Amino acid sequence: MGESNDMAQVQHEHLTYDDILTHWASERPGAPALEQEGRTTTYGEADDISRRIIALFDKHGVAKGDRIAWLGKNSDRYALILFAAARLGVVMVPIGWRLAPPEIAYILTDTGAKLIFAGADFVDTAKQVAADLPGTPQVIEAEDAIDEAQKLDPIDYDPAGEDDPVIQLYTSGTTGNPKGAVLSNANLLRLRIEGNNARLAWHEYEDEDAMLVAMPCAHIGGTGLFNIGVANGIRCIVQAEFTPEGVLEAIEGGATHMFIVPAALQMVVQHPRAATTDFSNLRYLMYGAAPMPLELLKEAVRTMPNTGFLQAYGMTETTGTISALPPEDHSLEGNQRMRSAGKAVPGVEIEVRGGNNTELPRGEIGEVCIRSPSNTAGYWNLPEATAETIDADGWLHTGDAGVMDEDGYVYIQDRIKDMIITGGENVYPAEVESAIYGHPSILEVAVIGVPSEKWGEEVKACCVPKPGATVDADDVIRYARERIAGFKAPKSVDVIPEMPRNPSGKILRRQLRAPYWEGHERQVG
Repeated sequence: MGESNDMAQVQHEHLTYDDILTHWASERPGAPALEQEGRTTTYGEADDISRRIIALFDKHGVAKGDRIAWLGKNSDRYALILFAAARLGVVMVPIGWRLAPPEIAYILTDTGAKLIFAGADFVDTAKQVAADLPGTPQVIEAEDAIDEAQKLDPIDYDPAGEDDPVIQLYTSGTTGNPKGAVLSNANLLRLRIEGNNARLAWHEYEDEDAMLVAMPCAHIGGTGLFNIGVANGIRCIVQAEFTPEGVLEAIEGGATHMFIVPAALQMVVQHPRAATTDFSNLRYLMYGAAPMPLELLKEAVRTMPNTGFLQAYGMTETTGTISALPPEDHSLEGNQRMRSAGKAVPGVEIEVRGGNNTELPRGEIGEVCIRSPSNTAGYWNLPEATAETIDADGWLHTGDAGVMDEDGYVYIQDRIKDMIITGGENVYPAEVESAIYGHPSILEVAVIGVPSEKWGEEVKACCVPKPGATVDADDVIRYARERIAGFKAPKSVDVIPEMPRNPSGKILRRQLRAPYWEGHERQVG
């Protein structure tokens, strides 16, 4: 590790965004922090602009503990507003731009957001939704917000502390409504220090390194990349949304680190341009959030032979990665460990527990449970859901069934809860079933995930028709798309005479899934 690497990687152990931005503005004021479409923002500028955005918050009556929202694609403007919010302790709520208006309205109502910052293409949608909300939150176009902020003088403020919440990310819930996982400064930043102290190679950053941010910012796999980049004082190359061409161009343009979901990775390695792309800049590729077929992983390793592959397993509630499969466990020919989710990163405890909430012997299947400083303190305004997920000793119950081997590697077997992961997006059957249930031809519906070469899994609706009715698959899909985001709507529909049930009447989704998964491995990335 070189001298500049030492400077960038171990110089600080700050646990708040305010301290980190102040630090890098002092140490590397002219170094690029954000780059997008030819626009560069240095660390000195990011420090200054984010302080002025705090003055903008004050002007609009937004104070520590209040919620603000972002509706738009990935943007350097989003990042600056996020930095300001995290400095002050205002809680940023990024909303998936692919969500339907009723879903956007639910999140905005749940948060009580005072301001909605919107990308240029989403201002009309934001205003339309906001008009029907209690309090009618103000909508500000992101570019206008930055322009307005830069005309204001910075103000004195009380910076957020380590445990103050700064981000609220929504994750779909089994009840059909999404839940807001509240994340603090320390949740975002403490594991970085543990990894540095352990001298993990992929925690070592050089001054010229660059993090590619192409995954959506409404997910921890998108916003979390801004967090990693800024914490380590490197530049973030921001792309509005994922495209395989964009990723390949960014790698040739200097991206050294990135995170990608398997469906997107497949598009990259199978793109015609991949054969002639120079991947030498890319030092580490992190992947996860969905099932990764072993053959695809082997193809990616062959395509990028000098890149370190790193599987990252985690969830929104753990602020992302809590278990990792390091590069040395990847090989061109494939191996057993490449089927695993790796082992706990420094600072994290992982146990596989049985029904009595005690650890099982190695090799036995149980629920994967996590204790980590990155664990959320809970869900926004949902104490019962929080208590169901995080026990009294601080162990977070993931809902994933897994096995741990003697070396501590975790192999995810299935989902205890019936969540479907399609292209890196989390979909819960109850949410889709609720959207389909009112269809005039359908008596009952159960939603399952089935294998997909492109997306890992696809959503399938199994429908029992009402007596005398005929179910038209295209009409069901269209009906669902009017009520929920397109990625949640079923890709296919099966018409069945009756639902399989257990003696207590619960629908047996596993029985519905079984024929489709015969011969397939169903694992969580």
